[in-house]
Amino acid sequence: MRRLPPLTALEAFVQVARLGSVKAAAEELALSTPALSRRVQALERFIGRPLFDRKHQALEINAEGQRLLEELAPALDAMSQALENIQNGGNQLRLRLAVMPLFATQRLFPHLGRLRQMHPQLHLDIETTPHAVARLGEGLDAAIVLAKDIDPALYAHELDRDEVYLIGAKALAEGPHVLANPADLAGQTVLLHRDMALAFEAWKEAVNLPDLQPAAIDSYDSGQLMLEAAAQGLGVAVMHSSHFREAADPRLVRLLPTTSVESPYRYFFVCRPRALQTRAVHLFRDWLIAADI
Repeated sequence: MRRLPPLTALEAFVQVARLGSVKAAAEELALSTPALSRRVQALERFIGRPLFDRKHQALEINAEGQRLLEELAPALDAMSQALENIQNGGNQLRLRLAVMPLFATQRLFPHLGRLRQMHPQLHLDIETTPHAVARLGEGLDAAIVLAKDIDPALYAHELDRDEVYLIGAKALAEGPHVLANPADLAGQTVLLHRDMALAFEAWKEAVNLPDLQPAAIDSYDSGQLMLEAAAQGLGVAVMHSSHFREAADPRLVRLLPTTSVESPYRYFFVCRPRALQTRAVHLFRDWLIAADI
């Protein structure tokens, strides 16, 4: 049998190729950047040719690397699945799911009791990790993500289409400093989620104020914290109508409610096509669609 390179080197290569970043891959594998780079370089020495084009502070996978990724990634995914099957002992079905915290608390968790009643053998390991799509097959079976579009190489089911809302404290609708028209936003701090960075641009285009500049833009990686910040009067949150409705927070109001703006972002259920062959992913996908969450 031909000698194989270390599994850790193969894992490092696949993670860098999928994420497109040594730093991001190192974070996912809990390694230092130099340690991860050494593993990739060891694989390149073993093969005898480069797998990435080195550019200034970046790696770009080349044709040889892409060919190796396409052949290697499914094998690593299969190994991961085999280990999962033996760990479960055949008595449980386990789904490793990534989901955004706000979607989980507002829309997923209120319905999980019904899922457990229907499929008591199905158990979920839930993560709120970044780079979820890139980690599919590498520690994750499926993900629920908010995105503009999904790589066509992946299976994706669109869960909703939504509108962009401006959400703020009641004082902005009822007090002396009421937000009466879109131009008034120039005096406000806008709160933006890192996964919805273009939502505010879409809103500005819809109200014909593409050059509008607010007093400041504060970035968040948590929708729950954005809603709380808006309720505390720290800014105007640019979010989805579902986020506002599901929050049902009496401290919050929708600002400028006559403005209707379609969001460029949608929630998707995503996985690798071959993952649908596993019973856990298949059952959860079917339940999620039927439940219309």
